[in-house]
Amino acid sequence: MAQVPLAIVSHKRQVCSLYKRALRNLEAWYDRRNDYRYRAVQLRARFDENRSKDLGEGIRLLASGQKELFETKHYQPRNFANSAGGCAFEREVIPPDWLLDYWHPLEKAQYPEYFAKREQRKKEYVTWWEKQYGKPDPKDLGHH
Repeated sequence: MAQVPLAIVSHKRQVCSLYKRALRNLEAWYDRRNDYRYRAVQLRARFDENRSKDLGEGIRLLASGQKELFETKHYQPRNFANSAGGCAFEREVIPPDWLLDYWHPLEKAQYPEYFAKREQRKKEYVTWWEKQYGKPDPKDLGHH
């Protein structure tokens, strides 16, 4: 995950991020739901008791909270399957649209409405493109 410079992220946003990461860390440590909920309530109470502190104290608490999270990070954190780091991340390859142009006519004949609408939309797109950017110059297309 790309790290955003802390100068442009508000203190409130950093605290919310720390809270969420801490909850995810608790999820990794406690697999039984009741144990996790008990620890999550304790964590929320810790955040709530420091809610009304001044900004200087809040910055110090944020730094110590990030240090504590780093020190208690689970050795094998849970990842969502389709998220970065998950077991199925980028597993589903979505084929590009132009691949349908290479289908055999007999394959296209099985879906006549779809391909008729697709051809219509391709023509509409070309019309929009030419209206937006002008027609391409035949000399620039490499035809001699």
